Parts: sequence; structure tokens; C-alpha cells
Amino acid sequence: MPDLTLFVAPNTCARVPTIALEEIGVPFETELIRVKINQQKSPEFLKINPKGKVPTLLIDGEPLTENVAILSWLAATYPEAHLLPETEDPLERVRQTADLAFFAGTVHPLVTRVAMPLKFIPDAAQSFEIVRPMGIEDMKKVMQMIEARLENGPWWYGETWSVVDGYLFWVWGRITGVGFPADEFPNIRAHHAAMQARPAVQRAMAREARNIETLKAEDLYVAPR
Repeated sequence: MPDLTLFVAPNTCARVPTIALEEIGVPFETELIRVKINQQKSPEFLKINPKGKVPTLLIDGEPLTENVAILSWLAATYPEAHLLPETEDPLERVRQTADLAFFAGTVHPLVTRVAMPLKFIPDAAQSFEIVRPMGIEDMKKVMQMIEARLENGPWWYGETWSVVDGYLFWVWGRITGVGFPADEFPNIRAHHAAMQARPAVQRAMAREARNIETLKAEDLYVAPR
């Protein structure tokens, strides 16, 4: 069994592989990165991940970066956890990768515009009055597509839960936490509630809550705004 350490920060997409690891049920450690003091850009962390980002998964001391890669490796290494639907069809396997890439490459950048507009315009008034509203409008179009997909079942793949649902869980919590209009998307709201009821999600959120308390005690917590 490999030795696993996941570098995380609260409210980031590191929540997704944390959920995946909790679903698998193997022992793993989380290493908290303190974003407020730019620990992700420290020489020590850049030796592990030169991109300076979380999540980063250490597998027997070897780093793996990018959620699509991390989640794909976990799904392939622990097939008994059913992180992705089983298939012998090469095209279907690639479609699953495309679903992960959709969240990582299409939806995630919109999350940044909605939840972290100051990354685009440092001026607070402009970022919250221009960038966020535009991001919300673009996000609505994506959420309408996801809302329609969830008509086919409670999960992304109908009746079958997958780690793609973990990605949607993070996205929805992140954007609604800063004012995205949730009432327009009842299927996604129901999906989020179903995710919150999963024991693995509860364990992942408990880990994150402990990290938040650590950061608050150190006066290093950056709350969503």
C-alpha cells in the first residue's frame, strides 16, 4: 500500500481528492498549506510542486499534481472504490477523463471569477461589481447544462456515484458561499444535499474544518468573501 500525503488548503479544489481518498478508505495524511503567507510559493513547497498549487499528492514521496491526474490515478489504483464507473470501452474511459477535464478546465476558472474576483482586478470595488457579476452570468450557463444532466438521476452518471460528483460538490459550495443564486437550480441543490449525507464527504469536511480552526488559531485564515 503506497504512503499517501495530500497537500491541501481550505475551500480549494483540494477538497475533491480529499473526498476521493475518504471514499477509498485507505490511510492518508493531509499537509496544510498556509495560503495567507504564500506558503505555496515557498522554496520548500516549490521543490515538491514547482507550480505552487494545491492539491499535490505525494505517492511514496513522489509528487502528482493536477486534479484530473490525481483523480484518474486514484480511480485506476483503487478500482474497488468505484470512483469512476467501470467500463471496458476505451472511448467511454476517455469520456470520463473529459468529464474531469470539464470541471478542471471549464468550470473551475469560472469558480475563480465568481469566488476570487480580486485575482483579476485588484481594486475591490471593480472586482466585486464587474468581475463577479460577469462570472455569475457565465456560470449560470454552465450550471443550466449541469442542472439538465442531473435530470437523469441523482448523480453525474445517473444512478452511479463518482468522483465527478465530488468536483461538482466543491464547485457548488464554493460559488453559493459567495452569493451565486442557488434557487434556480433545484437538481444541483438536491445533489449537494445528497453529497453532504455521504459519510466520506462528512469525514473530508471534518478534516477541512480542523484545518480552518488551525489557521484561525494562527490568525492565517482567509474567509471567502
